[in-house]
Amino acid sequence: MTKNVTLGLVGVGRIGVMHAKNIGALNEALNPDGIHVSLKLTDVAEDHARAVATSVGAEFLGSVEELITSGVDGLVIATGTATHPGLIRAGVDAGIPVFCEKPVAVNVPESQPVLDYISEKSGIVQIGHQRRFDAGYLEAKRAYEAGELGWIHSLRAVTCDMTPPPVEFLETSGGLFRDCSVHDFDILRWLTGKEIVEVYAKGSNNGDPAIGEVGDVDTALALVTFDDGTVGTVSASRYNGAGHDVRLELQGSEQSVLVGMDQQMAMRSAEPAVTFPNGTPHTTFAERFDQAYRAEMAAFVEVVLGKSKNPCTPEDAVAASKVADAAQLSLETGVPVKVQA
Repeated sequence: MTKNVTLGLVGVGRIGVMHAKNIGALNEALNPDGIHVSLKLTDVAEDHARAVATSVGAEFLGSVEELITSGVDGLVIATGTATHPGLIRAGVDAGIPVFCEKPVAVNVPESQPVLDYISEKSGIVQIGHQRRFDAGYLEAKRAYEAGELGWIHSLRAVTCDMTPPPVEFLETSGGLFRDCSVHDFDILRWLTGKEIVEVYAKGSNNGDPAIGEVGDVDTALALVTFDDGTVGTVSASRYNGAGHDVRLELQGSEQSVLVGMDQQMAMRSAEPAVTFPNGTPHTTFAERFDQAYRAEMAAFVEVVLGKSKNPCTPEDAVAASKVADAAQLSLETGVPVKVQA
């Protein structure tokens, strides 16, 4: 028997278009389970939204209110961060599961009332930290939890963009740690099951001076300390010309694993006669995590159907944001900062 699921998508910018395409491709992936997914979408840029709807076989509706009342089973939010709290509340009020791109709100203080609202209304909100669905991270988590690595003595996370986003975006992004490294902070908590309790950060600006003029850095490093005393590093850059580089190294007393070490890794060996890796590096995060984004949306459908637990709660997302806030404050003050409990 076919199970019909209708998702409503709000926002069809770069991320929204990607989600629209991935939702459109879900039927092939979920068909063996007898699940059929249809899509309705809306955006204030009506002409663009209509064109996107036509391209993915979706239905366009003129407003968020019209979208929600049209009879959707789940709401996908891919709009600007400032709109997230209101849209999350709208979905919760409608009694439907919500998927929202990170973060919950523009900052941690504004996130807490949203968390309280979700809890009071018994809402279900999945936040988009897609790395939790990446095959490499999943295997590293499995190996760690199985005890194959022994006890972890060092962790090193890297996220580097090939080219920086527009300065206009950086002006309101909250900084490199909040818009980029927050994914690493989330994955470190998720993978290890440990809390990051302190951060000491440094940064530099050797690229476009305009990045520094809007209060950001183009390269940064954070030394993180976990609640059991384990230490790790989280580094990020806007200027990795070799390609989009995302890696996580877990070194244990027994074994070590490296997420992101494949033929498309944005790295070349300096050793003679070593040709690995020899593939074409990824150029964007969308390429690097294409399959993870697809799996993430398939997981949301499972949540909508009540077949799976929420794989990334709002509380998880806010916990990662608290670490990012501590990193940003350390960057600004030059001293280690305790992470808000």
